[in-house]
Amino acid sequence: MFAYLIRRLFLVLPVAFGVSLICFLLVYIAPGDPLTAIMAVDATAEEQAAMRAAYGLDRPLPVQFLMWVWHVMHGDLGRSLATGRPVAEEVWRAVQNSLLLAITASLIAFPIGLLLGFIAGYFRDSWIDRVVTAIAIAGVSLPNYWLGMVLVIIFSVQLGWLPAMGAGPAGADGWAWDWLHVRHLILPAITLSVVPIGIVARTVRALVGDIFHMDFVQALYAKGLSNRDVLVHVIRNAAATALSVMGLQLGSLLGGSILIETVFNWPGSGMLLSNAIFQRDLPLLQGTILVLAMFFVMANLIVDVLQAAIDPRIKRS
Repeated sequence: MFAYLIRRLFLVLPVAFGVSLICFLLVYIAPGDPLTAIMAVDATAEEQAAMRAAYGLDRPLPVQFLMWVWHVMHGDLGRSLATGRPVAEEVWRAVQNSLLLAITASLIAFPIGLLLGFIAGYFRDSWIDRVVTAIAIAGVSLPNYWLGMVLVIIFSVQLGWLPAMGAGPAGADGWAWDWLHVRHLILPAITLSVVPIGIVARTVRALVGDIFHMDFVQALYAKGLSNRDVLVHVIRNAAATALSVMGLQLGSLLGGSILIETVFNWPGSGMLLSNAIFQRDLPLLQGTILVLAMFFVMANLIVDVLQAAIDPRIKRS
C-alpha cells in the first residue's frame, strides 16, 4: 500500500505542473488587456509601461510563468488588480464558503444517490427501478440554476420560510453553526445536490444490477449464504467504482457551482471566479482556477488511495 501511495504521489507532480501551465496560459487567450480595468482612460504610454512593469506583464511569457510558479510555491498568488488585496486571502475566504456548500450538498446527495441506486439495482427491471430511474434522469436533466430559482420563489418569496441570498445575516463574514446561518445554506445545498443524486443513483444502479447477474453471486446463494451476506459482497464489489464517481462529483461540486452561487449570491469560489472574469482580474483569475484545479487533483488522489484500500486488485494492476 505504501509503494502504491508513493507511486500515485509521483504521478500527481506532472499533473500539477500541467494544470498550473494550463491555468497560466488560459487567461491569456481571452481578448482584451487585463490592466484596462485599473488604468485611467487617459493614461500616458509611460504610465502604461510602468504599470506593466509593476505587474511583470512586460516580460516574456516563459519568464512570467516561472516567476508565477516560484511565487505560488511560496504561497504568494499575487494581488488582485481590482481590489489590491492579496489573492490568497480572497481565494481562501471564498474556497471555505464553497467547501461548506459542496460538503453539505455531498452529505445530502451521496447517501440518497447510493440508496436509490442500490434499490433500483436490486429490483432491476421492476416498477421500482423505473421510478428511481425516472427520478435520476430528472435530476440530471433539470437545469440546477432553474431549480434554484423555483425553490427561491416557493420557499423564500411565497412561503417566507428560508432566505433567498447570502451566507448569513452578515453576508459573507462571520459564519457560525446556528439556525440563523444554517437556514441560508439549505436552499443552495439542496439545489446543488440534485445533479449528483441523479449521477450517483444511475451509476450505482448499473453496478449493482450487473453484479447481481454475475456468476459468483449465484455461487454465494448456492453455498447457502443469506441475503444480507450476499449484499455485503455486492456492496464491496461496487464500492470502488461508486467511490470514484463520488470523488469526481465532489470536485465538480466545488468548482462547478458558479451558477448556483450566482443565483443565491453565495460568496464562494464560483462567485469569485465569475467576478474575476468580468473584471479581467488576471491574478485573481489565475489563483482561483489554480486552487480549484488543485482541489480536484487532490480529491482524485484521495479517491485512488481509498479505492486501492477497498479493492486490492487496483494495487496489483
